[in-house]
Amino acid sequence: MTLADGVWQQIFTFDHYGELLALVRNSLVAGVALGLVGGLAGVFVLMRDLPFAVHGISELSFAGASAALLLGANIVAGSIAGSLLAAGAIGVLGTRARDRNSVIGIIMPFGLGLGVLFLALYKGRAANKFGLLTGQIVAVDTPQMSWLLGTAALVLVALAVMWRPLTFASADPDVARARGVPVRALSLAFMLVLGLAVALSVQVVGALLVLTLVVTPAAAAARITASPVLLPALSVLFAVASIEGGILLALGSSIPISPYVTTISFTIYAVCRMAGRYRARRWGARPIDGPGTVTARFVETS
Repeated sequence: MTLADGVWQQIFTFDHYGELLALVRNSLVAGVALGLVGGLAGVFVLMRDLPFAVHGISELSFAGASAALLLGANIVAGSIAGSLLAAGAIGVLGTRARDRNSVIGIIMPFGLGLGVLFLALYKGRAANKFGLLTGQIVAVDTPQMSWLLGTAALVLVALAVMWRPLTFASADPDVARARGVPVRALSLAFMLVLGLAVALSVQVVGALLVLTLVVTPAAAAARITASPVLLPALSVLFAVASIEGGILLALGSSIPISPYVTTISFTIYAVCRMAGRYRARRWGARPIDGPGTVTARFVETS
């Protein structure tokens, strides 16, 4: 057997695939819920230019999950606690973009350092440590499933309640404030909701690659539409496709799930980017090239 054959078998080995498929029923259900959360939250992450905040929150989410692993507590609960702490700090201290980036730059290394400390003190299975960084949704058990679905439902309800005022506040905070919209309170509320979404996504792809679920699907959708209906719908569709595809591919290999999810997500983005460019050349449509453009066109068509 050549080296290439050995690598290929590690990436795609579908022996006993049908038998293994029954073991990931919980994972597939959880993947749909996480796709909904990541896809919808990602729309506002893009509009409010918060990808860096997502990464900062994921680092403290990693620290919370590591602490829970060390203490023998629920890992999902620990991840959520860390995410909410980071999101709250960013929301309260980072009212302006410059302040926010400074706060995130301080939180990120602190959270990562704490996570490394807790993992170094943990004497259990090495796979548990690795899973916090690269994801381990293939092994979702019933207690984790309850936490995931309950938290996902809370996020979806919160987004539904604040969707319209948050869209207004994201598009033009000064006008929204003049119209009586509680812009600051909405900003903090969304940061907490984002913290929950990040904590859930960490369970799929780990702390290092969480952007692939909370940012990439929305960014891909924004390349081909600015419709207030199609943009979130496509973002959710792309997120669910990435998660479910990643689960199904990871099940047939010895490789962690995150490379599959990230590869599928990036491929979708690349295709959408090319389609958007082709559409712009073919019909003279304006390309959608950044968060400001996305916000403007999203509101124009609302």
